[in-house]
Formats: sequence, C-alpha cells, structure tokens
Amino acid sequence: MTPSTLVLALAFFIGVIAGLRAMTAPAVTCWAAYLGWISLTGSHLAWMASIITVAIFTLAAIGEIVNDKLPKTGPRTAPPSVVIRCVMGGLCGAALAIAGGQGWIIGVVLAIVGTLVGTFGGYQVRHQIVAGLKIKDLPIALIEDIIAVGGGLLIVSHL
Repeated sequence: MTPSTLVLALAFFIGVIAGLRAMTAPAVTCWAAYLGWISLTGSHLAWMASIITVAIFTLAAIGEIVNDKLPKTGPRTAPPSVVIRCVMGGLCGAALAIAGGQGWIIGVVLAIVGTLVGTFGGYQVRHQIVAGLKIKDLPIALIEDIIAVGGGLLIVSHL
C-alpha cells in the first residue's frame, strides 16, 4: 500500500468511527494532533491541536458514550444524527488527509462515505447481534464503545 493510499484508507476508517460514535472520531483526532502524532501546523485545522479543543471533544465523546446507553436516546440513523456524524467524520477525514499530505476534499469525501458505512452498518450489526443472541443491548453497546475508541486511536496513530 502506498503512503497516499494509506492516508486515504485512514480517512475512510476515521469516518467509520464517526459513524459508530460521532464525537469519538474528533476526540481521537484532536488527541493525535495535540500529541504530535499528526501535524496540522499551518493548516486551517491547526486549532484541533489545542488542549481546549482536546478537552471539549473528549468531554463530548464521554457524554456521547454515556448517552448512548440511555433508553430515550434516538437512533443513530435519524437524519439529525446522520448529519452530525457526517460533519464530524468529514472534519476528521480532512485532518488526516492534510496531515498525510493529501487533498482535504478527498479526505472529506472518503470520511463521509466511511461515516455512512459506520452509521448504518454499525446499527445493523449491533441490532442483529442483540436480536440473534437474544441478549440486552448494553454488552454489545460497550463492545462497540471499545471498538470505536480503540479503533480510532489505532487509526490516528498510523499516519
């Protein structure tokens, strides 16, 4: 895999993470920028490396993980949620593309495609596992949290 192909694949996969947990993708991307794993210096996204931005997105990600377990939380496939996920995924895809020396537009497009895969595919997988095993949603939701956080960190650490 060429370096440019890797960057574009990572942009797609950070979108998948945004589809699973909308705020986890920007949280791990901001942490990567803050820790120097990726460089956004001199770009319009340099603000993502700020400790304030890291704190805001980290708190938002924690809040989302908690909120996901509440019975009154709406489905991730509802239009407002899908739009938010696409915006967050696109932002992170742009950041990874810029950090990897690629065009931000292709990063946004690939991340949005990944976000739609993560949103609708993640919903179907979670629903099918819960229904197929005839278990409560909570254990599968917690596994999904681990996949989102761990997968997000894995993605941003490989650029």
